Amino acid sequence: MDISTLDLMDRGWFIGGFNPSVYLTQDVEVAIKKYRKDDEEHNHIHKIATEITVIVAGKARMNDRVFSDGDIITIFPGEEANFYAMTDVITVVIKFPSVVNDKYIVENSLC
Repeated sequence: MDISTLDLMDRGWFIGGFNPSVYLTQDVEVAIKKYRKDDEEHNHIHKIATEITVIVAGKARMNDRVFSDGDIITIFPGEEANFYAMTDVITVVIKFPSVVNDKYIVENSLC
């Protein structure tokens, strides 16, 4: 048995091509992310990976739509996305395949 904690992981990512990781793989990435009210992630795309975000607790705005507990959002490769925590928020994020550095900030956003 191996035991670890989210505090040791890279921004909540505990499965994927990260170091440290509890399961090192190029197939998928999994994270539990905690945001404080007013935290945000600016407009970005993934060129290769599909990203699925589950809002576990709280309320967030993505691409001018409001999501809350239980909502599941799928962002496909090349699709622009942003994130704003309207309250404290906990998410589970699954991204596949695991491609480190597949996040590109969009300067002149359409969102």
